[in-house]
Amino acid sequence: MDTVKPETAGFSTDRLHRINAHMQGYVDDNKLAGLITMVARGGKLVHRERYGMMDIEADKSMRFDTIFRIYSMTKAITSVAVMMLYEEGRLHLNDQVSKFIPEFADIKVLTDDGDVELEREITIHDLLTHTAGFTYDFSDSSPVDAMYRESGIFGSIESIRVPLLELIQLLVKMPLVYQPGTEWRYSVATDVLGYLIELVSESSLDTFIDERIIKPLSMEDTGFCVPEAKLDRFAALYGPAESGGVELLDAPATSPFLKPPRGLSGGGGLVSTAADYMRFIQMLLNGGELEGIRLLGRKSVELMTTNHLPDNMIPIRVEPHTLNGCGFGLGFRVLVDVAQSGRLGTEGEFGWGGAASTSYFIDPKEDLIGLLLTQLMPSRHYPIRSEFKVLVYQALID
Repeated sequence: MDTVKPETAGFSTDRLHRINAHMQGYVDDNKLAGLITMVARGGKLVHRERYGMMDIEADKSMRFDTIFRIYSMTKAITSVAVMMLYEEGRLHLNDQVSKFIPEFADIKVLTDDGDVELEREITIHDLLTHTAGFTYDFSDSSPVDAMYRESGIFGSIESIRVPLLELIQLLVKMPLVYQPGTEWRYSVATDVLGYLIELVSESSLDTFIDERIIKPLSMEDTGFCVPEAKLDRFAALYGPAESGGVELLDAPATSPFLKPPRGLSGGGGLVSTAADYMRFIQMLLNGGELEGIRLLGRKSVELMTTNHLPDNMIPIRVEPHTLNGCGFGLGFRVLVDVAQSGRLGTEGEFGWGGAASTSYFIDPKEDLIGLLLTQLMPSRHYPIRSEFKVLVYQALID
């Protein structure tokens, strides 16, 4: 992606420098080890900066080609893979999941009166919109959350611990939190989609994503593990230390990401670089195409990035945060009410983030994308994502 003078793309150079000062402050205050910020408009970079360290213990400065754990930013890639199969007529959004995974026809729903039958079956649309009734183990508002924790599906560093078939076998034994289609709840739904992709495509999830998305977009450093030859570019993962500053959670040299995972997590298993992920989100902003390579039709991207939730499910909530003014599309948070969001933005802007405080946003009306990559868990510790978005939007002057 070519770099241009910000003013030629409607940005103020001086105002964009506020991003640098603010993010460097996080490093100087020892709240983050290091990070990368990137902003593009009209397919041209107007801002690219790196800060701090990629690995404090090894005394390695942040590099533009640093490899990051992107966790739930994987979900967008998995959702695109599902929509590619949809475009080919190999599945329909209103298909019942039991058409492909029969065991889901018999799953129960937990209520105050115990487990009850489904009022209707889970659909692929429910999985894409997180309205299927599943949950995550980090939630703590339902007894089902505790069942997920006790099942050992998830680890603190890995996204899932078990092969996809074992994941499905565990999920069908546990009840849903609510009836499908009645509430929004962030969940393992995208991991179920990963298994669905395998069944429909008759290919492993990593192979499908590599052959149909990663290679066509030339995302050379994106995958489900870090090859040994690239270990020197793999960032360390940190968490906030009780005494202040950060503490090491996952050292590159001993990380589980150095080996192919037992569980291919469509919900959170990928690693990537800033340059790679910028190519992916630029493809989405372009309506499914990048440099002559088309992954999706324009109308499919429009459908994915339109809010699919009724008013009573808005705003969405990912504990402990409420995403004011936001609904959800087919794999993305979608801004539906700028005033209710309480921050700068544009209706129709969409995006998501990852567990290690990474995030991206895409604004079709402004022809704008922003990307923030760092490695701090949990993501809720600092408001860096919303601050980054404000710092980008305040720099627009056209």
